[in-house]
Amino acid sequence: MKTKLQQQILQKNELRRTKCLVYTRVMGYHRPVESFNIGKKGEHKERTHFIENESC
Repeated sequence: MKTKLQQQILQKNELRRTKCLVYTRVMGYHRPVESFNIGKKGEHKERTHFIENESC
């Protein structure tokens, strides 16, 4: 849910905004998420992202 301040910033910069394609690695190659079917998009949203710690 967007706050009022976020909405104001988006409206102020609406003309400067551009479409952003998100790619993810699937079966050894990269594909844009927008080309996924409904089920695959749902799986992508449920993925857990992690940050790997540095090794000693």
